[in-house]
Amino acid sequence: MKQTVYLNTDREMPLLGFGVYKLADGEEAENSVISALKSGYRMIDTASVYKNEESVGRAIRQSGINRKDLFITSKIWNTAQRLGDVSGAFHRSLDRLKLDYVDLYLIHWPVPGCYLSTWKELEKIQESGRALSIGVSNFDIRHLEELREVSGVTPAVNQIECHPLCYPRKLIEYCQDREIQVQAYAPLARGAYLDNDIMCVLGVKYAKTPAQIGLRWAIQKGISVIPRSSNPDRIAANADLFSFEIQPEDMALLDTMNENFRSSNIPEDLRGVPF
Repeated sequence: MKQTVYLNTDREMPLLGFGVYKLADGEEAENSVISALKSGYRMIDTASVYKNEESVGRAIRQSGINRKDLFITSKIWNTAQRLGDVSGAFHRSLDRLKLDYVDLYLIHWPVPGCYLSTWKELEKIQESGRALSIGVSNFDIRHLEELREVSGVTPAVNQIECHPLCYPRKLIEYCQDREIQVQAYAPLARGAYLDNDIMCVLGVKYAKTPAQIGLRWAIQKGISVIPRSSNPDRIAANADLFSFEIQPEDMALLDTMNENFRSSNIPEDLRGVPF
């Protein structure tokens, strides 16, 4: 199975990436990213709100890996959207990362009354060459439809929570039909399915961990994954996704696990706000 996908911008993106959400700035984030790069990851996903972009940048420089061989993602947070400080927020992220460009820049959440104008600013950033692709995160079909009405630029990526316990089929099919690459954050559901009986049985069958089974399930559906860990052994194990294939009947069995379970929370500043 090919380990990369082509975005609608004709840019190549790895199916496997490394997420740094909640990795503390400093040694934890830096060492985790270094471990990931040593284990073969070439996509790193961060965000301004994670407050660890500086550590990600240091790890990238320490790795010695050629910049063109890496795929770096960051995201604009809600506050900057509300302030209309899109360009400023983007430049601060670049400065913290110490990079000339990012491969992908995302709107982190569809902030009501803001995300359409934020998208227009992202278009300008892409035109400048400082973000090679632009996309969104946590957007539902209606948000994507509203973008389509005001813009001729289709998001390259929609990053959403997705794993065997949470499979928003209609949204995923909508994205795939329109060449919007789906990327799964929290693909391990914060550990919620690792003790599941189906996972354990299939883990034995394929001689893989339940985490590997869950991640492989997603990439066989063409969904990019960005698992996170600070444990070097788990980081390495989560990267071993291309040495096996889950059989169709077992993919169907994994599909039965869906219960629309979300392991992540809506940000406090959006709770109670229809978006």
